[in-house]
Amino acid sequence: MTAWLWAGFIAYVLLMLAVDLLFINRKAHVVRARESLIWTGVCVAMALMFTGVVYYIYEHNWMGIASRYSEQVARMGPGEAAAGGGATTSLGVRAATEFITGWMIEYSLSLDNIFVIALIFAHFKIKPQFQHRLLFWGILGALVMRGGMIVAGSALIERFHWIIYVFGAILIFTAVKMLTNKEADFDPEHGFVFRTARKLLPVSEAREDNRFFVRSAGRLMVTPMFLVLLVIETTDVIFAVDSIPAIFAVTKDPFLVFTSNVFAIMGLRSLYFALASLMDRFGNLKFSLAFVLAFVGVKMLLTAVDIHISSLVSLGVIAAALAVGVGTSMFMSKPTPKLDAEERKSHRPTL
Repeated sequence: MTAWLWAGFIAYVLLMLAVDLLFINRKAHVVRARESLIWTGVCVAMALMFTGVVYYIYEHNWMGIASRYSEQVARMGPGEAAAGGGATTSLGVRAATEFITGWMIEYSLSLDNIFVIALIFAHFKIKPQFQHRLLFWGILGALVMRGGMIVAGSALIERFHWIIYVFGAILIFTAVKMLTNKEADFDPEHGFVFRTARKLLPVSEAREDNRFFVRSAGRLMVTPMFLVLLVIETTDVIFAVDSIPAIFAVTKDPFLVFTSNVFAIMGLRSLYFALASLMDRFGNLKFSLAFVLAFVGVKMLLTAVDIHISSLVSLGVIAAALAVGVGTSMFMSKPTPKLDAEERKSHRPTL
């Protein structure tokens, strides 16, 4: 019966993507700040509403989805059970809390992905009106790849419990790497996937900003736009290796892991366009993201000594870290100087 619930959710996601591609964003256009902010709000609202859906289906064991989940809860030790809210906490409340915490972790970690995507677009000089299409197909590929990684991660944890400590160590290592890496070191054209694709695939030298494939002299060829898409997909795989282990510190239920990832990824595109013009004003945010990764990694490792941090405490710590990062960044960023009339004339673009 749970297969129908999975199928229904995947069908819902595909429907949303089809409406986006065929109706809302059928024509290539520059996504303005107001439009992106509206859709960011819609994506956040959808995630919050789905929290209520999670509560209902787990509280009432809809289609048997909570059967395996309840077995996991029953096998918890006293410390882990208390971290989830105690023995008296209902399955619906526990599952809803884990979903919203997992979604917040994945959504916040996607912010670092946004910065890298901005660097990719700038490096390859992708025109603003074609960035939305690239992100659409990039997100569709990310959903498929993350689904496979979640299934693999769940199977590993189910069979080898010690893998959770490996995930924790990966997150702490990633936090350190995030603080030490420099944007100047980023060169997508020297990546393995990009170089291999150029060697193995017939690449058209003509730049087709709105197409991934062209036919030249009867031969099907990929465009530079397709190579950029491969770079974006590769980048998401790298970030997924960092972010997916983080959510296993909150919940090991595959449905909660997958749905929280999906809502985070679906909100990534609109969030990118909302923040694209403000990238330079969030300089301190990487410290908050590194803290979130380190916190979740430590939370995983502490389970080895039967110390469990509750989902509610995790939610509060993550929200506070992000608020501090955003707040200090906005406070410390220098405001853009206003131009007088003569300066505005000199900055006016020519046709």
